[in-house]
Amino acid sequence: MAHPILMPNVGITVESCILTEWHKKKGDEVKEGELLFTYETDKSTVEENAPCDGTILDLFFEEGDDVPVMTIVGVIGNPGENIDEFKPNTDEEEPKEALQPDINEKPTQSQPTPAPATVSDDGFLKISPRARALAAKAGVDARFAAPTGAEGRIVEADIQTLIDKGPSATYAAAESFSGTGGTGIGGRFSVADINAPAASAAQTAQEMPAYTDEKMSGVRRAITKSMKLSLSTIPQLTHTLTFDATEILALRKRIKLNAESLGLGSITLNDIILFAVSRVLAKPEHRALNAHCLENDTVRYFNSVNLGVAVDTDRGLLVPTLFNADKKSLNEISAKSKEIISISKSGSATPDMLSGGTFTVSNLGSFGIESFTPVINPPQTGILGVDGITTRVREVDGELKAYPAMGLSLTYNHSVVDGAPASRFLVDLKNTLENFTVMLCK
Repeated sequence: MAHPILMPNVGITVESCILTEWHKKKGDEVKEGELLFTYETDKSTVEENAPCDGTILDLFFEEGDDVPVMTIVGVIGNPGENIDEFKPNTDEEEPKEALQPDINEKPTQSQPTPAPATVSDDGFLKISPRARALAAKAGVDARFAAPTGAEGRIVEADIQTLIDKGPSATYAAAESFSGTGGTGIGGRFSVADINAPAASAAQTAQEMPAYTDEKMSGVRRAITKSMKLSLSTIPQLTHTLTFDATEILALRKRIKLNAESLGLGSITLNDIILFAVSRVLAKPEHRALNAHCLENDTVRYFNSVNLGVAVDTDRGLLVPTLFNADKKSLNEISAKSKEIISISKSGSATPDMLSGGTFTVSNLGSFGIESFTPVINPPQTGILGVDGITTRVREVDGELKAYPAMGLSLTYNHSVVDGAPASRFLVDLKNTLENFTVMLCK
């Protein structure tokens, strides 16, 4: 009996996914659990396996298509089975027309104008990511590609066809067409280009558009939604202080010199801070910062510290979770944090890796940022911003002495945490970092 292949529902906030690659084609035999395709959510790339044994009877979407969750993307069954009931209905929505070619210009018979592309209901061109990338690389106008994808979507092959056709000429300028593009619609050679002097580099620069509109990526839309929710629903306040980083800088130097003989990895300042935060958060007096504020006016306190680690990736900000950080050694935290950061940067983080955090650490110190206001990642009740190291001066025994100062910025949910407990957490963390070696001996 035929079995549908569905685009999975990977979270309550995910409405659609991009089908990035088919690992099987129509007519292939597959076994249950065998890799079928990979898809991309707003945060990660995920693999989908075959739900049963059988033959791929049909595939309804192409690589690069943006597919709503729980939509049938293909069918597995026995050869010859009727699969009409599984085919997605593409006749419900009539595609809107995009910009039309100039009605006063008629293309020559040898250079037919491609059918206009389609535009989605929200006004954006229906084009797959691969097709958009190829169009940008080749410098062609994707609007003039003839769409052959599902629901009038432009796919990579359509852009390649447009490229292969090369530049064309309008009807009126056909006799003077030199084989190069012009200033007409879609780069066509028009009457205005006849006897026109070659544009200089300066002229070309002046003709560049004043701006370019690009639709937000899935990750950026997810970040926007989360930040709007955070700032509109959580009463947030930020406290900032600095601590003397002499102790952790010296420890970092000693570890670096003796890492191989001690069997340690490359422990960074960020690893040291994550370790200190995990130990301070685990104390009963700071449990309100290791918590979730739920919608029904309930606060959920956690017995383990699951640290969210803010990671800057090519796709946008991701926050993978370092689970049970309070039970890991400094060396284990160092290794695990590097692992989840690497996975996030590669785009392979799973939804499970990007959820479950009880508190987040965002480190902008490498950029030299001296102070900033981090935004809480709901439903968490706090987030720590780590700043760069600056040189400060203080009086010691009547003399002014310089020391390396590192800033810490704590943003907390004021509906759960008051200013005094938040300040005590920062002071406790400051004392832990300034006496880090002693803390390791406990």
